[in-house]
Amino acid sequence: MSTSPTTPSDAQGPDARPRPHAIPSLDDAPPLVVVRRLTKAYRGRPALRDLSLTLPAGRIVGLMGANGCGKTTLLKILAGLLADYDGQVRIAGHAPGPASKARVAFLPDADFLAAGLTPPRAIAQFSRLFADFDADKAHRLVDFFNLPLDHSLREMSRGMGEKLRVALVMSRRARVYLLDEPISGVDPAAREIILDGVLRDFDPDALMLISTHLIADVEPVVDSVVFLKDGRLLLAGDADDLRQTRSTSLDALFRKEYR
Repeated sequence: MSTSPTTPSDAQGPDARPRPHAIPSLDDAPPLVVVRRLTKAYRGRPALRDLSLTLPAGRIVGLMGANGCGKTTLLKILAGLLADYDGQVRIAGHAPGPASKARVAFLPDADFLAAGLTPPRAIAQFSRLFADFDADKAHRLVDFFNLPLDHSLREMSRGMGEKLRVALVMSRRARVYLLDEPISGVDPAAREIILDGVLRDFDPDALMLISTHLIADVEPVVDSVVFLKDGRLLLAGDADDLRQTRSTSLDALFRKEYR
């Protein structure tokens, strides 16, 4: 059944308390991520402002917004990498910490592998670091991406390096996958291949949150969207519902809201 997208204006009356803005569940699955009235500032400058959000399992969510709107800050908080915030955050019922980190796989928008690593050595390193790492899947993804096994990261292109990082992160048996700008800085052909790899053997009971400002590239793969603007929730909902109710594509809606 269709569920209308939610926006901050859903709260009724001047004294109404903000309520979580929920992405609809496909099968009454309980929420995996719950954020309530989250505010985070850097040196007095707000990055997130009173943000509430509920995300269930079984969804691939596009976290969309212009650069600097708070996407990376939100992902880092969910990954347990940032503290000192106001509000409440729960990952599978756990506050950010060791218990939540064991359920979250995070792909940062930055290099996190030593430049001298080859794909086999990187896979071996992840096998030692993460008990939930599926080395067989990582090898399959490396093969799917056609990465040279004898090349180190310093010998690879930017796109090839991103494919290796995606292969490693997506080979963890996590409940929540947080991907920060996974296709930024690579050519259009590489973007499509990377997104194909992200979706290969993806657990339908997991949750994926893909941060991006490249809406047209990600639109075909997401089933839900969250739009952030200036650290606030602009809208959230089912992708098909938004396209139907707004009579436009997500890319066109993004361009209208952020122009």
